[in-house]
Amino acid sequence: MNCPFATAPAVASAPLAGPLTAAYPRAINQRYRSIEDTALVRQILAKATDFTPANALSTAVTLSPAALRILAAARFALPPVLASATGAAHMRVRRVVAGFFSPGKVRGQQEVILRRVAELCEPLRGAYLAGENVDLAETIAAIIPAEIMHNLTGIPVPPTDLLKRWSQDSLELFWGWPDEPRQLVLAASAAEFFSWLVKAVNKSVQRNDGNLYAALHEAGIEKPKIISLGYFLAIAGQETTTMLIQSALFSALRDGHWEPCADPETDERTAGKVVKQVLATASSVPTWRRITATDVVVNGEPFGSGEELVLRLSGGIQGSAFDDSLAFGFGIHRCLGAGLARMETELVLKATARALPGIELVDRDPRWNHLLSFQAPHEVRTRATGHEGKSVYVGEPR
Repeated sequence: MNCPFATAPAVASAPLAGPLTAAYPRAINQRYRSIEDTALVRQILAKATDFTPANALSTAVTLSPAALRILAAARFALPPVLASATGAAHMRVRRVVAGFFSPGKVRGQQEVILRRVAELCEPLRGAYLAGENVDLAETIAAIIPAEIMHNLTGIPVPPTDLLKRWSQDSLELFWGWPDEPRQLVLAASAAEFFSWLVKAVNKSVQRNDGNLYAALHEAGIEKPKIISLGYFLAIAGQETTTMLIQSALFSALRDGHWEPCADPETDERTAGKVVKQVLATASSVPTWRRITATDVVVNGEPFGSGEELVLRLSGGIQGSAFDDSLAFGFGIHRCLGAGLARMETELVLKATARALPGIELVDRDPRWNHLLSFQAPHEVRTRATGHEGKSVYVGEPR
């Protein structure tokens, strides 16, 4: 019997699954040196003083003066914190945040996720039976991560439509290559999000009910850094998990794993393999940035002070080896939400497949959105199997 995971997965065609320089425009390749070798990436990430994350929240391209004026008018500022900080300051924040994402607290959200996915899927059955197309990226993947983030941290979350727009615009502003007219639109969106976040952090600190922002304030973290962390969490904390879920749903449907993910006898094993495959081949965060602090040689490779790097975490060599060990980073900056993101994606995949058997992709080769460090299918549009015939079937939930 052939292994169902032996062939190349659909996500192998993701833009950043292949050579990075081929996916980036010329301006990005001129500014950044792409590091593809897995062993070298691991060594660089282990040397946090030689290769710092100081450029983690810098824009990938230089913003126009007009865009900078929009941000300045909102007093927009993201001082180094957590993923963009090093040393004692980084560890002080990391200890506080880690307490909100402990294994026990993460496991405590399992039933919540399963129940919530079932609730979201219920009205979709009628849409399928009516012959409508349903985008699982919008109806499922976009909803769960923000709600679970709120459950774990107690921090306020804006309405889904606003959160999606703000998150996606900020991703493009900081990790994309927008032209000057587009920069103005994105900067206005980022300023709007930042102003909302300042008010949300102030109210959360005043509320002092054990939420993450209040806990950071109690630990002596300055307000600007709390705001910076909140900005990063909204993007990296929920949007990247949304994108990972999108990729997993697409991969399971495209590669024939949907029914095994719904079967109680095989769901856990199959869903785990699908998610591992996506993380290894085309993670939602397939690269991350570093900047060289000093002239240094690593594994025979010279790096100059100030040199900006893009490090591959997923795809390329890792994808060929189905190795997901770098998908959430490595060393002292490894993602604190790694366990949550993996668990969330597996549970959403199983629960959705269980609730919506008998569906198929409308487009098996969709457009992928991709930036310097992020990627996901633009949508996961689905329909009931048999839509072209006289009978349309959407099975009963398992």
